[in-house]
Amino acid sequence: MSIRAELKYKIMKDYGAPALMVLQDFKRRKPRPIPEAFGPPLESNKRLKEILSRHYFLSRYTPGVKKVAWVTSGAPVELLRAFDFYTIYPENHSALVGAKKQGADYCGIAEGSGFSQDLCSYARIDLGHMLSGKTPAGKLPKPDLLFCSNNICQTVLYWYKAIAHELNIPLIHFDAPFVTTEQTEADINYMAQQLQDMIPILERVSGRIFYLNIFEDILKRSMETSKTWGAILDAMKAQPAPMTIFDAFGHLAPIVSLRGLPVAQDYYHFLMDEIDTRVTQGIGAISDERYRLIWDNIAIWYKVRFLATFFAERKMNFVTATYTNAWAETTGYLDVKNPWTSMAKTYGQIILNNNLKHRLDLMKKMIKTYSVDGMVMHSTRSCKPYSVGQFDLRKTITADLDLPAVILDADIADERVWSEQQIHTRLEAFCETLEGSKHG
Repeated sequence: MSIRAELKYKIMKDYGAPALMVLQDFKRRKPRPIPEAFGPPLESNKRLKEILSRHYFLSRYTPGVKKVAWVTSGAPVELLRAFDFYTIYPENHSALVGAKKQGADYCGIAEGSGFSQDLCSYARIDLGHMLSGKTPAGKLPKPDLLFCSNNICQTVLYWYKAIAHELNIPLIHFDAPFVTTEQTEADINYMAQQLQDMIPILERVSGRIFYLNIFEDILKRSMETSKTWGAILDAMKAQPAPMTIFDAFGHLAPIVSLRGLPVAQDYYHFLMDEIDTRVTQGIGAISDERYRLIWDNIAIWYKVRFLATFFAERKMNFVTATYTNAWAETTGYLDVKNPWTSMAKTYGQIILNNNLKHRLDLMKKMIKTYSVDGMVMHSTRSCKPYSVGQFDLRKTITADLDLPAVILDADIADERVWSEQQIHTRLEAFCETLEGSKHG
């Protein structure tokens, strides 16, 4: 560790980051007028932006102070926290690029270097960033380690292999066997042993010794944070719901990228307090909630504002989503007294690593629990594991629950895939069907 780098990091942490927050407030544009269809915005939005801005800002000063790891969203990051890695999530960064409607530009850079347009847009954006150095976050530090898991898809393994080859850095892969019917004891033991086998590698890369008590504290904090996130989502059962799922897409960021850190734990307590207050006072996310919807799949990041406004103006609110639920669904398996097998159960049974029957049963339960009137499914070109089976799911759910549903063909971050006319036609037809079914 460099004394000079450590001093610089401390100065930026104690003075630079706070100064950046003040500067951002000063430079902040005049807020856009809020459409009448919406209720008052969440006050937590400001704190969320500060947390994420600070995280990206400080990442620039980590070289020489902390080892940096690039991590996939489904990887058991708690183990890295025990070695004090500074973590960057390329998926989150790609979502940020997509939200700024810059996805096609970054994807084009990757495609120009030979990567297929059929590859996940998160991967193409990240590869485009790696090849060009471009980022809306200012600058991202070069990783010392890559950490991925195939519990969300197989693409991440080959994506991270490409980065590891290009940057000549180590890659750790957490292999999670797909749950075809139910998780077996052999699968659990296999994953638990993998986690323990990672420790010597992480000690070598980080230069730190593993202490079980520190790891257990991190695991406990992560478990508590995920439970709080789950409670926030549970509050959406209230009518009117205190926020929309489009709000939740944004507030999901800390549970994904800062899980296991005190900042995430504190933030969700803050957000929970605001959500509880809104529920108690009957403050809804939209001004007149008459229809309640479920969203399936990842957000269409470059069209979040459009979709939120489109549905709010029709008195429709998304109150639950399979995507946001993923970071709360398996939390109950975590057990600090039995860390290795409990982590194997937790990370091995997430929605994208589980069979279609599990997903069908989960969606039916969510539809009933949240009093859902209709369903919107995003069939994204990027995420095949999430999109496969959606037509069968729609057919079964529509037949069994008599629930109006629509499938939107788009992409999570590549705006070139969006077809304005097709989407509008499908949405208008869906809304007419939904209104007719509820009043007919």
